Amino acid sequence: MSAVKKHKTLRQSAHYTALSIVTIFYISPILYMIIGSFKPSGEVLGGLGGLIPRNMSLDNYRFVFKFFDSDATGHFWHFYMTSAFVSFMIVFFGLIVNSMAAYSLARLRWRGRNYIQTIIVLLVILPFEAIAVPLFYILRDYRNTYFVQYIPFIASAFSIYLFYTFFINLPLEIQESARLDGASPWKIFIKILVPMSKPVFASVTILTFLASWSAFLFPVMMVDESDVVPLPVEMAIFWSQPPTDWGAIFAFGVLLVLPVMIVFLAFQRWFIQSVASSAIKG
Repeated sequence: MSAVKKHKTLRQSAHYTALSIVTIFYISPILYMIIGSFKPSGEVLGGLGGLIPRNMSLDNYRFVFKFFDSDATGHFWHFYMTSAFVSFMIVFFGLIVNSMAAYSLARLRWRGRNYIQTIIVLLVILPFEAIAVPLFYILRDYRNTYFVQYIPFIASAFSIYLFYTFFINLPLEIQESARLDGASPWKIFIKILVPMSKPVFASVTILTFLASWSAFLFPVMMVDESDVVPLPVEMAIFWSQPPTDWGAIFAFGVLLVLPVMIVFLAFQRWFIQSVASSAIKG
């Protein structure tokens, strides 16, 4: 083996070792939660021993479903369906609204476009906490509804910015050729840009779903009826009720995280492609 090849092999081995350590570091809390959700509560918080799968059962999951199965505590499937419905509305309509807004900024020419771009960039860095109280007073007549949980979050400056940065880097010649063939701006968007933009649509879907599924602050402010309480809010309520049952809390956590993992796995191919293309362009 030549010295160059040996050096390359050692470097690759070092990279893989470092990546393996980082992967274990990030995955271990998830594994800890999953394994702990199947263990008796007294054995969950056992340091590194909590990663050892022993005395496993479905008792914690049965307890969670049984605990949330009355009008007094609310029904678990109500919480789940609320989070699923709100997240679906935000993701579905957000993809339509934000992609169209980004298309108009990236590909169309109209007066005031540059000012709108500047405003969107400023809104990206504006934290939600800064507008939470004014938004509460604007929408307080709609408290305890599904509507109030999704309508303020459909239009997103961050999503518009992600779509914009992707659209602006697509070849302009394709759009010009379609325009010469008589295609309207709407047809160019639907027939050309959207099929070419699967990576950014996947990225926005994942990030939007993650944000909407885990939303906590605004639902706490606007919702206090069990029929429309989303899952993260009920998780906080369940956490605060004594006695602390860590096995059941971990089981609740797994049920909370599971949809996010499913969505990511469903769109990971296009998400990774989007990240890779962004790195190449950068």
